[in-house]
Amino acid sequence: MVKVAIALGSNLGDRERHLRDALDALEQDIHDLRVSPFYDTEPIDMPGNPSRVLNAAAVGETSLSARDLLHRLLAVERQLGRERPYPGASRTVDLDLILYGNAVIDEPPELVVPHPRFRERLFVLQPMADVAADWIDPVSGFTVANLLRSLTGTKRS
Repeated sequence: MVKVAIALGSNLGDRERHLRDALDALEQDIHDLRVSPFYDTEPIDMPGNPSRVLNAAAVGETSLSARDLLHRLLAVERQLGRERPYPGASRTVDLDLILYGNAVIDEPPELVVPHPRFRERLFVLQPMADVAADWIDPVSGFTVANLLRSLTGTKRS
């Protein structure tokens, strides 16, 4: 079993229902799933005038390989109506593989772990800190809590 971290987001329709449906679907493959509170955030890197995004993070353990887990995440997105008409398009649900144990995987464009931009995204780090504050990023060597502090410039006890 490998410990994994997933970021979730939704900005179309019933955002909370989409996130809860995705989490229900993931429980088949990710055990001992712990989920952060949901955060209502401004959209980032989304063209036009998109709706606000509801974000969360989930951590648990899986027996799936990183590639199989990524394919599972993409299947759940499709099952919940995710369409990709252009980069950054609004979405019913977005599921990103952020961390896969302490693995560093670089098989672009599809499989890059840790997620290449998670260290600079408050909407990922804040919920992750709620459920995996002590998890160490295998690239930077910093904990999620330290990454969050460096991004926000605040001290967190």
